[in-house]
Amino acid sequence: MKSGKVVLGLLAGIATGALLGILFAPHSGAKTRKRLLTKGEGYADAMKDKFGEYIDTLKDGYQDMKDDAVEMASK
Repeated sequence: MKSGKVVLGLLAGIATGALLGILFAPHSGAKTRKRLLTKGEGYADAMKDKFGEYIDTLKDGYQDMKDDAVEMASK
């Protein structure tokens, strides 16, 4: 449950930052949109990496539990 709250908080922070960036942008609309797109792609890549790490951790934990169960069953 904690991971879900972290992800939700991260998404809320990104949305808030993007909104404030648009409201207080010192550049023209085209420049601002380009900068937001670039930053958004960076954030998306970072989130994909974190999500991949999270999935790998879950897989490792599942495999460990499975191995422990097989070991216990063979005793």
